[in-house]
Amino acid sequence: MTALLRPGTGAIRACHLTIRHTNSRPVNVELINTGTELMLGRVLNTHQQWICHRLADLGYTVARQVAVPDTGHDIEQTVREALSRADLVITTGGLGPTSDDITRDLIAKLLGRKLHEDAAIVKHIESFFKARNRPMPASTRVQALVPEGAIVLHNPNGTAPGLGMRIEDRGSRIEDGKAAPTPSSILHPPSSTPKWLVMLPGPPRELRPMFNDTVVPLLQRELPLTEPFVCLTLRTTGIGESVVEEKIGAQLKPLVERGLDLGYCARVGQVDVRLAARGQRGTELIREGEVIVRAAVGSHIFSSNEEDIESVIVQLLTAHKQTLAIAESCTGGNITHRITNVPGASAVLLAGLVTYANEAKEKFLGVRRTTLDAHGAVSEATAREMADGARRETGADFAISVTGIAGPSGGTTSKPAGTAFIGFASAMETLAVKVFNPYDRETFKQATSQQALELLRRKVLAAG
Repeated sequence: MTALLRPGTGAIRACHLTIRHTNSRPVNVELINTGTELMLGRVLNTHQQWICHRLADLGYTVARQVAVPDTGHDIEQTVREALSRADLVITTGGLGPTSDDITRDLIAKLLGRKLHEDAAIVKHIESFFKARNRPMPASTRVQALVPEGAIVLHNPNGTAPGLGMRIEDRGSRIEDGKAAPTPSSILHPPSSTPKWLVMLPGPPRELRPMFNDTVVPLLQRELPLTEPFVCLTLRTTGIGESVVEEKIGAQLKPLVERGLDLGYCARVGQVDVRLAARGQRGTELIREGEVIVRAAVGSHIFSSNEEDIESVIVQLLTAHKQTLAIAESCTGGNITHRITNVPGASAVLLAGLVTYANEAKEKFLGVRRTTLDAHGAVSEATAREMADGARRETGADFAISVTGIAGPSGGTTSKPAGTAFIGFASAMETLAVKVFNPYDRETFKQATSQQALELLRRKVLAAG
């Protein structure tokens, strides 16, 4: 069987239906990411996307986010300006032991707060190095300095703690480095609600658990929301963003006029549809919107729990006590990589084989030389035999395969760069589908992997 799947496929992925509360006026949040490496393009700023997404799901919307280099003037000016506007300011980076980690010191000076060494943090740092059988550099002790009045946010995954500071309209001071201390009322207009400044370490593996475990409870306690906020994100695959909007936009318009917030986010192999609403009737609006979306594009929906498609597949296979084998060529192991990123994948994945060369396809998968000679490595017949061979050699319940031309060279008139075939094998059938993803190599691999996983998802569901 030969079919053509649309490039950029993805199943609808729904995020958790989250109900939170919001103040009579929205909490004004600003995010400041520090790091010269961000400005030089040496490091991707994932904090901006992750923190903004996490806050949005909680009912807090980031009004402004900025990245600044590790220079005193830039950090000080940016924090000063943010505090003049925002109810909550979050900074990332600059809390470590090196000479360019200056965020903590600058903010303490800006607010006129003395630094003191926290004995509990010193003990944690010592234990951290001792557990790893490594000597503790003397410079790491600087991470135990805490501004007066700050709350220490524990970091079990590193040595630099996070810090939270409540900034009152009276009592706090700022320093401009030259002038005398200035009352904080000059920093920001008087308000009955105190401001909060939260400093988080830079490494994502430290920042994200800290945010979930300590910052979220802090926000819900100190900046509580009082009006219901509801959010549902439906993620789609196998359908483009414009087609999704065409199918649901007009139908959702009456709900939008009643207060539903509708948004789209396209990514490789996936389109997210975000439904959000505030107020007492928010849940009702979301439920009505969800019914419309599912009726229009329901076959493309793969999750309602913030899951990636690979997570859904592992859950499905685990629930049915079924196993999987993967044979890849043009995707270079990307499908196997995605599956093994899911906790519990070892219960379902028997093997992942990257058979890039024709000889490897013959030796490890049993693809026939006559098939390769007659149809080529990139063909429906080869994809079928790859899937069949992977299932036969491993004894898996299901097998998928991919073979294609990632480009930019290697294409022909009949098989241009971007052409790929996805194979599937089970006890009931063996088939292959043709896809066309004329992108750069990395995007080609991601899109083709997504399409293969979506084909597998549908087949596992159909098999019951």
